Amino acid sequence: MTVETPNYRTGLAVGAVVIAVLALSLGDAIIKATGLDLPLWQMYILRSALVLPPLWLLVWRNGFRRLGSMFWVVVRSVLLVMMWLSYYSALPLMPLSLAAAAYYTSPILITIVAAVLARRWPALRVLFAILLGFAGVVLILRPDASGFDLATLLPLLAAFLYACAMVLTSRRCRDDDPLALALALNIAFVVAGAGLGLFSGQEGSFILGPWQSLDLRLIGVVAALAAVILIGSVGAAIAYQNGPPATVAAFDYSYLAFSLIWGAIFFGELPTALSLAGIGVIVIAGLLSLPRTERSPT
Repeated sequence: MTVETPNYRTGLAVGAVVIAVLALSLGDAIIKATGLDLPLWQMYILRSALVLPPLWLLVWRNGFRRLGSMFWVVVRSVLLVMMWLSYYSALPLMPLSLAAAAYYTSPILITIVAAVLARRWPALRVLFAILLGFAGVVLILRPDASGFDLATLLPLLAAFLYACAMVLTSRRCRDDDPLALALALNIAFVVAGAGLGLFSGQEGSFILGPWQSLDLRLIGVVAALAAVILIGSVGAAIAYQNGPPATVAAFDYSYLAFSLIWGAIFFGELPTALSLAGIGVIVIAGLLSLPRTERSPT
């Protein structure tokens, strides 16, 4: 039986995922720099409420294309919302470095899930690139293994959910408008935020804390986060629609490199020699993951 090879546009995919993780890492830096104290459910609602009008306008002006399968679009959106919930739930329970290291097993999981579904493993150099990229992550984060407990399963669950969502994007949503996919995701954020809001009011809870009053500063921060999620959600959709999942996953690691850059710019946190070595390893891994030639299916 002949397996059809998708006609990938790897250059576009790599550029899109790099821009997406650049934006998302900037968003995390903004949250840290501003000391954002909004509960997660409120941030979900406010951020996506700001994103939805321009997204809807872009989809309408671009000529709304009927989604191939609303079922898979909904599944994708639910997976991504659950992914963020799982990751943020882990942060109060464990060191950030250990949570991030556990979460950044996602490129490895993407490669495994894609290979199992396609019944075909990527080239050995791509597998090596994925493992090399994870080694670069460990060099940058240097997680403290003594903090391991069952809470570590939460970022691992987040990594698995992200892997499933991105492979689903590649296999089931390749022909859907990425703007429409981003629109569906942000609608899911609003619905999830409203659902969590029903259980809110728990003082000190990052996820279910009470509603916080807004001032101009908070509105500005939320607007910046809205721009970040707009770029990140559209970029991730474009990336996994147009590139081999394993190759795109290798470039997902660049999030850590950008995080170091924002740390130096915003907080004066200069990277250590090991962190710089980790960045170099991640760059090498990304280059190794690129296909040597773009061949049309025969």
